[in-house]
Amino acid sequence: MNILVLNAGSSSLKYQVIEMPSQTVECVGLVERIGFDDAIFTHEKNGKKHSENLSILNHEIGLQKIAKTLLDAKIGVITNVDEIEAVGHRVVHGGNKFSKTVVITAEVKNSIRDLFDLAPLHNPANLKGIEIAETIFTTAKQIAIFDTAFHQTMPKEAYQYAIDNSYLNDYKIRAYGFHGTSHKYVSEKTIEYLGKEKSSKIITIHLGNGCSMSAIKDGKSIENSLGFGPMNGLIMGTRSGDIDQSVIFFLMKKLNKSADEVSNLLNKESGMQGLTGFSDLREISEKAAEGNENCQNALDLAAYRIKKYIGSYVAILNGLDAIIFTAGIGENSAIMRKLACENLDFLGINLDDKKNNIRSKEIREIQSKSSKVKILVIPTNEEIEIAKQSYELLK
Repeated sequence: MNILVLNAGSSSLKYQVIEMPSQTVECVGLVERIGFDDAIFTHEKNGKKHSENLSILNHEIGLQKIAKTLLDAKIGVITNVDEIEAVGHRVVHGGNKFSKTVVITAEVKNSIRDLFDLAPLHNPANLKGIEIAETIFTTAKQIAIFDTAFHQTMPKEAYQYAIDNSYLNDYKIRAYGFHGTSHKYVSEKTIEYLGKEKSSKIITIHLGNGCSMSAIKDGKSIENSLGFGPMNGLIMGTRSGDIDQSVIFFLMKKLNKSADEVSNLLNKESGMQGLTGFSDLREISEKAAEGNENCQNALDLAAYRIKKYIGSYVAILNGLDAIIFTAGIGENSAIMRKLACENLDFLGINLDDKKNNIRSKEIREIQSKSSKVKILVIPTNEEIEIAKQSYELLK
């Protein structure tokens, strides 16, 4: 079964065609800078990359370009769009309605639309990708995989806020957690790698442009650092992470900023971008090494926040078997892993610098011999997880 995995962002379209159940990746690709005349399109098949710059003014044109490329005699992987039997869509926010993968119906689309306010940067683009895919891959089953679904196992003491109960009951205001597809994938890989007995209590750390941490007990999520929306918790590329609510009121009342202006500030102009003027950790790390104080300060702040969550999650789990670093920064930034694990000896966490600096695409252990806690780097693969869940649902 050929499954097209589609991740529609506000200005991008990521895709892979995966043959199931073999999990063979037939091709991967990305459309960037949608809405501009100089959009970037890349497509890779069998290790050979094709790229071009062209005008892609909206998502529909972008997805049509993807479909045309999939059908291309030289670099394509299908001869007819009907060979795509399912399209698996990443949807960021599923509220408390979706605890598992579902076939997309009109009702499902309405539910995704109802949640626009909770994930304004993601859900509108996710729905747009679904609606366009329906017009191109007309015979394929459209499947929704929700980032929040994995965290529906969180207990009430983890997801309820200390506000009037009516806000939870009537408006579903609660913590939902995000990056569930990634946390689920790497936690299952950890259990497979270490065995159930040695992976009962783990912390997964997803570090990318968006960041989150999960406490996972016996394979189930019991805490996640992201909450009602994907903005709080760790310091991210452009998002502030945890902030005192009083700051929001101060910005609105004293500086006369509107709610939209504050939302834009905290979502798009904060985090590493706000602290340094840069959102790319590679650039920040390079400049920190060159002596840029703002960049070094940002790295220290980000690592400090991770360590605070590690400590709280160890308390919630009542112990710890393993820590897992994943996603673009978690997998590739030795400096961030080093800073995040420093001075945690009391918890039995000790990093081996030599192992930490080895680059690999395989699962690897980077703890020292004296460390009581395993420290793993596991490359995430949300696309494989989406394809797997889509296949299992249809099967």
